Amino acid sequence: MISRLFAFAALASVVAAPALAQKKYDPGASDTEIKLGQTLPYSGPVSVLSGVGKSQTGYFRSLNQTQGGINGRKVTLLSLDDGYSPPKAMELTRQLVERDNVLAIVNTVGTATNRATHRYLNQKKVPQLLILTGAAQWNDPKRYPWTMMGMVAYQSEGTAYARHILSNNPNARIAVLRQNDDFGKDYVEGLRHGLGDKTGAIVADVSYETTDPTVEAQIIQLRASNADAIFIVATGKHATQAIRKIHDLGWKPQIYLPIGSASIPAVLKPAGADAAKGAITIAVNKSAGDPAWDNDPGMKGYYAWAKEWVPELNPNDSFVGSGYIYGTIIADLLRRCGDVLTRENLMKQAASMKGYATPLTLPGVTMNTAPDDYLPYNLMRLQQFNGTSYTLIGGVIKG
Repeated sequence: MISRLFAFAALASVVAAPALAQKKYDPGASDTEIKLGQTLPYSGPVSVLSGVGKSQTGYFRSLNQTQGGINGRKVTLLSLDDGYSPPKAMELTRQLVERDNVLAIVNTVGTATNRATHRYLNQKKVPQLLILTGAAQWNDPKRYPWTMMGMVAYQSEGTAYARHILSNNPNARIAVLRQNDDFGKDYVEGLRHGLGDKTGAIVADVSYETTDPTVEAQIIQLRASNADAIFIVATGKHATQAIRKIHDLGWKPQIYLPIGSASIPAVLKPAGADAAKGAITIAVNKSAGDPAWDNDPGMKGYYAWAKEWVPELNPNDSFVGSGYIYGTIIADLLRRCGDVLTRENLMKQAASMKGYATPLTLPGVTMNTAPDDYLPYNLMRLQQFNGTSYTLIGGVIKG
């Protein structure tokens, strides 16, 4: 009898050993916690973008309290203020990696700020995951396997606007206001690509610095071109100022806005609903506030969540919605990692999304990634502001 017990115990230890060996952790992960980091502009000229971090922090707080975190592990998101300053973003990212030992940097906002930390994070082999910038340089898995963008590529978006302009007004005169950095450069390259042999339709192209207090002088300069379409490649208060000044001048061009500058409560309404009415942007997710989604289960779930967990935030703010959406995506990727919470496995899961959608993803739009292609979105829709909410126009566009 005793020998049988010993035999059973030995067998049990052999069977249990592989299960125990399955657990594998990198810095930032343990049996009880998963630690993530990000830097966002909670202050400075584009602080409206901070809604992403505020919402996402609330999402993980709700996950911890209602579901016990992910696979029994509490998720801690350290979200720090970089003021949209590249040097500050670099300083804080080092802190997150070397002092706080985060597993990954997730959903950091901004082309310039992410560019500042790009090489460092790849040298350290720390995921720079689903960052909120669509610059072309982020889809380069061969040279930079630890960096993946989380948006539609700026060039794809710019191309979509160009094609819409030409389809509605083949003889359009186009003005461009652009941020003087890679953010502005990539969008204009996409616009030119979409125009093809009609790049001469761009009759005025004026830049501004993110440190400029206002862009009113630039809009006055562009007004002189008599363009009937304008692409405002601006963020935060500068996008708001541009829309308002166009209206005040009595100028009535068709306005196109980047997806990251299309928040109704943060950008459009401060400019004036009358001034912003008719503005066109792209979308990959359902727009909160659009009556078309009033009975949609995903939207109902989002509103219920926002009311309970981030009551101080406006759920109709697209930045708040983005924080919730990216929270669900990051949580799902971590869940798929199981007990192998390594940086390599996290990137492996992120690079194998096929037909992926969240409850707020637009019908017909999915996220798709592969080890040799980190571009998550190549499908999108156009939407137009009607003075209150966005209305979808046209069908699904392939980038």
